[in-house]
Amino acid sequence: MDTTGAPPPKPPSPPPPRHAPQHPPFPAAMPGNGIDLSISKRLLWVGGAAYPLQNIARVYTFTLHPRRKEAVLRFLKRVALTLSVAAVLTLLGGLATMGSEGAETVLTWVWLLAFGVLVYALVDMITVLSAQSHFVLAVETSGPSTALVTAHDPDHLRRLVHSIAHAIENPETEFQVRVETLTISPSNYYFGDNVNMYGGTGNVGMAGA
Repeated sequence: MDTTGAPPPKPPSPPPPRHAPQHPPFPAAMPGNGIDLSISKRLLWVGGAAYPLQNIARVYTFTLHPRRKEAVLRFLKRVALTLSVAAVLTLLGGLATMGSEGAETVLTWVWLLAFGVLVYALVDMITVLSAQSHFVLAVETSGPSTALVTAHDPDHLRRLVHSIAHAIENPETEFQVRVETLTISPSNYYFGDNVNMYGGTGNVGMAGA
């Protein structure tokens, strides 16, 4: 016992507790129609398709842009090819039959067919030119498979990328969210930041926003 009357010394303060690293917050379920995207027992489910997490090579977001320039060029090639074939058949048919009624019937069908091809080519081009861009989440596997989903809120997809990445690193993680599906023609859109590069010097990379 201290007989001097001085208060006893205070014990040293304990060090501040270390907080465990937090995983990114899982996106909340989105209202409306769509499909379920979930992770359970080391499987990523996108609707009815299952992707083992260990086979996922990359998860990222990007904007799908329609191939409008290619659509116009494809239309012009189809027009040139169709008119060339129709003109050649017309010339050959005229020389072979010299104005008979049968030749006129054949030539009529040739130009009707050519007109139908041109209408199809025009509709195909307009479909691509009027198509919208889509902000999507892509899940690429070590094989040829790629899953694409979208949502009305771009931030929802960005958070979902972090959540899937967290699940890949943490086997016990499970969650389920709602996303939207895409109904598009793959040949009418640019997919991701894939670049085919053959030789050359001074090549630079691509940076995404």
